[in-house]
Amino acid sequence: MALNLTAAADRIMSLRRMPSAAFCLQAGACAIVAWSVWHGGLNKGSASTNTEPAPAAPAAPAAPATASTQTARPAMELAAATPLVGAQLALSTIDVVVRSNDTLDGIFRRLKLSLADLASMRSLPGVRASLDSLRPGESLHLTHKDGSLFGLERRLSESQTLKVSRDGGALKADVLHNTLDLRPRTVRGTIDSSLFEAVETAGAHDQTAVSLADIFGWDIDFVLDVRPGDSFVVSYQQIWRDGAYVKDGPIDAAQFVNQGREFRAVRYTDPDGGTHYYTPEGKSLHREFLRAPVEFTRVSSRFNSARLHPILNTIRAHQGVDYAAPIGTPVHAAGDGRILYAGVMGGYGNLVEIQHSSSVMTVYGHLSRFATGTRVGEHVTQGTVIAYVGMTGLATGPHLHYEYRVNGVFKNPQTVVLPGAAPIDARWRADFLTRTAPLLARLDPPLSPILVSR
Repeated sequence: MALNLTAAADRIMSLRRMPSAAFCLQAGACAIVAWSVWHGGLNKGSASTNTEPAPAAPAAPAAPATASTQTARPAMELAAATPLVGAQLALSTIDVVVRSNDTLDGIFRRLKLSLADLASMRSLPGVRASLDSLRPGESLHLTHKDGSLFGLERRLSESQTLKVSRDGGALKADVLHNTLDLRPRTVRGTIDSSLFEAVETAGAHDQTAVSLADIFGWDIDFVLDVRPGDSFVVSYQQIWRDGAYVKDGPIDAAQFVNQGREFRAVRYTDPDGGTHYYTPEGKSLHREFLRAPVEFTRVSSRFNSARLHPILNTIRAHQGVDYAAPIGTPVHAAGDGRILYAGVMGGYGNLVEIQHSSSVMTVYGHLSRFATGTRVGEHVTQGTVIAYVGMTGLATGPHLHYEYRVNGVFKNPQTVVLPGAAPIDARWRADFLTRTAPLLARLDPPLSPILVSR
């Protein structure tokens, strides 16, 4: 019995000298952590060249790397790390829509991007001109990290894209050429309610409707003269890129029938590079003056020699046309000329006067504000934005008061005969007839199956 007790006591003492299971687990965990620190396994922010599988991590989440853990790694390990991989993973991209009066300098400051990178980019050969003329509404694609620019893309045209990228520590620029697919298309339609709806129903888009109105705008008032039953035929090029539709291209030829009157136009680029629209005979459709210098919603008051003034309540001549439009709608110069006056003038409110020749002057009243560059003595070309619609002076609502004067005599802007531009140059007439004949042929009705079979 004594021997049994002695043996039992010796066995208990040997068990006490053996490590516990908890101790073994703790020791194993410490070994794993020590191995991970030595081999950089806990450094979450860096890349390692070690290709061996790492041991299983402990259940607790690994702490992010700190300066102390960085210095604990061997010098050879730090040299082998590739910080560019980490940088690329952290790049941010943003698409910036250019605002009115935006510049790249302003955009970089707004996004807190490096102005030194901007200067470096603008110093690249051929890049500055492509970056200093931003268009409101266009999109810039930027890639950056911590304020440093890594890439910029800007579409210069439908066929060209400027791409700036970082090559090592320097920026480089390339112009990518995008192949465009031009597909001829001819659509026909009849107007039920509006030109835009009819063009859309025919299968074209808004820009084609706008171009159609611009081409025939000197002969047809598309707000007042268009009637249900009027018809049109438009031939143009659809622009496709990489198998995707981009937009409708310029109109090649068009026909519009307005209240029984037929108008035809064809696009021609002369040997000097000038592109204009002409009648099939070569007469220019361009006029020296716009019929209406603003996109209006309605004519709120017509030319009238005995109108009851809505504010003064007296009978007095209304020697212009009032085009109702929202405040801020752009007002365009009706023709080429020189600004004679830009300021406030009595009941006109803010007023602009343009002298076009020794005999013709146009007047624009009730403006909300003047456009940049609208100053006395400045030369303007037809279509230039000179001001914006308002209701300054004696006005009951927002509109443009427009006058057309010949030798000081007021003429009705809606009915006055506008001087036309010169016809096709005699030197190019034969070329014009040859090149426009197939375009005009697209406007003819398609042959019926019976005629084709013959």
